Amino acid sequence: MAKIKVTQVRSKIRRPQNQKRTLEALGLHKMNQVVEHDATPAIIGMVNTVKHLVSIEEIK
Repeated sequence: MAKIKVTQVRSKIRRPQNQKRTLEALGLHKMNQVVEHDATPAIIGMVNTVKHLVSIEEIK
């Protein structure tokens, strides 16, 4: 399974509650925090919800 590295690059301040909860579910709590996840459909869907707040990098 492919892995992705997700980095929070923008603040969650003044964002809708569902976007804040999505960041928390991804394990992102602070700016510039990096987490690694398997590229499952559920994770990809969560990343797409907050794609304007995070950067995504594929890990080989």
